[in-house]
Amino acid sequence: MNLKDDRAGRLILSLRQQGVTDPRVLAAMESIDRAVFVHEKFLDQAWEDQALPIDCAQTISQPFIVGLMTQALDVQPRHRVLEIGTGSGYQCAVLSRLARYVYSVERYRSLLVEAEAKLRLLQIDNVITQHSDGGLGWPKQAPFDRIMVTAASPNEPTELLKQLKPGGVLVCPVGRTSVQMLHRYTGQEDGSFRRESLCEVRFVPLVEGTAKEG
Repeated sequence: MNLKDDRAGRLILSLRQQGVTDPRVLAAMESIDRAVFVHEKFLDQAWEDQALPIDCAQTISQPFIVGLMTQALDVQPRHRVLEIGTGSGYQCAVLSRLARYVYSVERYRSLLVEAEAKLRLLQIDNVITQHSDGGLGWPKQAPFDRIMVTAASPNEPTELLKQLKPGGVLVCPVGRTSVQMLHRYTGQEDGSFRRESLCEVRFVPLVEGTAKEG
């Protein structure tokens, strides 16, 4: 076993001990080399269970949060998943191992270009990306079986809930402060949604519009 495999194994064991127990989620996370998505100066921390900085004042999420949110989403092999906030591309890559297609939206064009290159490097070909306002979702591709939001929505994500299939699931951090509550919304037969509060999290805010860069 090489050093990377040893670190990956220890991380997966840690995630399991913290409550990420879905074997499909753990296998997906073990199959994705997180180091591909981490800045070179943080490579020695690629397999640590912590968030790390990326460009545009964003972060690559802590593996435990990635595992927890992915497990809560309950992605099945034939599902079409919408991801709001491509970021580094790491969460997107994990979802790609579980879903039929992943549609990922990012407001920072430079981040999206980098993420697309990394997904190509890993030969992931079931991800469709778009540079646009994540808060609006992707209406032309709706409805989706699952939606994951990787930035904190200040309010209930009503526009995104409209893009779920009946019985679909949306996982999203909600809150206006530096600490938010991770919510899971599950569609009901009458068209309403059952909301569950999972845990406190820390995400960058979901901002309207696309970003002006340079």
